[in-house]
Amino acid sequence: MFNVGILLAGSMLLAGIASAHVTVSPKESTQGSYEKFTVRVPTEKDVPTVKVEVKFPLDSVAISRFEPKPGWTYELAKDTSGKITGVTWTATGDGLSKTEFGEFNMQGKVADTATQIVWKAYQTYKDGSVVEWVGAEGADKPASVTTVKPKAAGAAADSHGHTAAGGASASTAGTGTASGNTSLYLSIAAVILGALSLIISLVKKRR
Repeated sequence: MFNVGILLAGSMLLAGIASAHVTVSPKESTQGSYEKFTVRVPTEKDVPTVKVEVKFPLDSVAISRFEPKPGWTYELAKDTSGKITGVTWTATGDGLSKTEFGEFNMQGKVADTATQIVWKAYQTYKDGSVVEWVGAEGADKPASVTTVKPKAAGAAADSHGHTAAGGASASTAGTGTASGNTSLYLSIAAVILGALSLIISLVKKRR
């Protein structure tokens, strides 16, 4: 029982350490899709987290929008062409204490050829220390990774990332539905007219 207790305690400790990593969700996305990404930042030290920087791999994702977060400001980093290469959130107050975590939201488009998105993050504490979450999977301080799946064959994404089977857009599908309804109405009208003609013919014969 003693050994089992030690193993359970060790497992809980390791789970706690793993969950304390800076992570980005969702953990899985699709090529060419528009996605909302959430950066979750826990504080692991006795001093607060006061700054969080995340760098974007431009060959995998293009981030374009950021949700305002009370108590924090953000600053964008751009390359010479004006593309956003990263963002830094800075606390205007006390930041995130030892028992807290924060979530920072942003939106962007996954590249059509991406296979994964590696999010390199840098967490700064009030004492000036910086934790670099940039390592490979299994490292002590790994970078968060979003796996990217290929988009379905024949599916075309519109400006909002929605797809239609066979590459047909929503507007095309709507046009097809309208055409089908029109044909149905014309068929019903033809049947009614035919019935009226028959009735009129029978009445004339009786006279």
